[in-house]
Amino acid sequence: MSLLSRRLFHGILKLGSGEVLTRLCGVAVLLILARRFGVVVVGVYALAQGMVQYSYPFIDFGLRHVGARLIAQYPEASQEIVQQVQKRRILMGSLILPFLLCYASLVNLPRDSKTFLFLFSAIGCLYALSLEWAAWGKEHLRMVGLTRALVPGSVLLFLLLGWRSNHVLWWIILGNAVGYGMLAATFRQWWRRHKPRVEGQIPLAAIRENLAWRRTSVMGVAWFCNMAFASVDMLMLGIMSNPRQVGLYSAAYRIMSQVLFTYYLLNSALYPQLARQNKLQRLRMLRPRILLAVAGMGVVIAGLVTLVRRPLVTILFGHEFLPATLLLMLLVWAIPLDFLTSYLSNAYIAWGMEKKILICTVIGAGSNVILNFFSIPAYGATAAAVNTLISYVIFLASLAIAGRSAKELTIEPEQVAELIA
Repeated sequence: MSLLSRRLFHGILKLGSGEVLTRLCGVAVLLILARRFGVVVVGVYALAQGMVQYSYPFIDFGLRHVGARLIAQYPEASQEIVQQVQKRRILMGSLILPFLLCYASLVNLPRDSKTFLFLFSAIGCLYALSLEWAAWGKEHLRMVGLTRALVPGSVLLFLLLGWRSNHVLWWIILGNAVGYGMLAATFRQWWRRHKPRVEGQIPLAAIRENLAWRRTSVMGVAWFCNMAFASVDMLMLGIMSNPRQVGLYSAAYRIMSQVLFTYYLLNSALYPQLARQNKLQRLRMLRPRILLAVAGMGVVIAGLVTLVRRPLVTILFGHEFLPATLLLMLLVWAIPLDFLTSYLSNAYIAWGMEKKILICTVIGAGSNVILNFFSIPAYGATAAAVNTLISYVIFLASLAIAGRSAKELTIEPEQVAELIA
């Protein structure tokens, strides 16, 4: 096994040490809500989680990936990088609060549920205080993996404490607040132990250039559009349909996302190494045999889930969720497409191709939003699942075209023979 493969394997294990626990806690919360409270409550909770997920790329706005890349490249300047990045993240976390309030007021839910949506998502903005991105850049992957379980673990704990209560959503809010508080405190303590005692010559010009608004905003909009591409269906269903449709779609989507999480670990572990590659090494990562292997793994997984979709939904969520089997059958075929788009997106970002990613994600997200706008009112969650597949194909095609014309992947003629070898 090569040095790169060993480092990648160890990185996946470190991230996975906490990611498995994170997923188990998240699934446990969803299953308890599904079994005890039904489809509608699952839909409300799924909307709240969706709002938090959209808060993350807005708060980061390119800073997570750019900051991690800078720390990987200039570890001696990490203190300066952290100070600049955190100031901007806290600002963005404050600016998103009015948008969360606006969305919560528009959804088709009772007032108590709208209040829950806003409070739950507003607490999620405490993510701005976390230094998880800095630990990622320093490749402290076990730390990153384990701390991801703090919030879902806390939510699960408080749900179990209050699951017999008539106000279970308030217990979930309390668990969310405690979880984010622990997350921020844990990383603050970690940073006090790992920040450089004495910094060498700080490349201020390079740091300022990379953190300039014109640079990070490109990455921020791209990542926000990527989130819209992946999960805007849920939020549009909340406004244009009803909580039952959201609950069914959430159940199917959650099963698919559990399948994907191991692959996302691979991409996260690979990112700091991709950021250090030269052009020849980059092109080697895009060889057809690698891309075909990535897609092939996705096809096998999608086929297996398709075969067991009905008993899987029934065992996990109960008979009330059986209509979600059709949605799951459609969504799982996005897995091989997601394997390819996630791999390419992660690589392009690591190689500094933010503008290319921005164009591709705007195309993918735009197609998804337009398709959903015209079809969700009539066909609900089924339309959202079909549109997901169509927009994945569009997104993948745009990534392929962008890669062929990128100067970051152009090599000299004399290097072609070395690449083939």
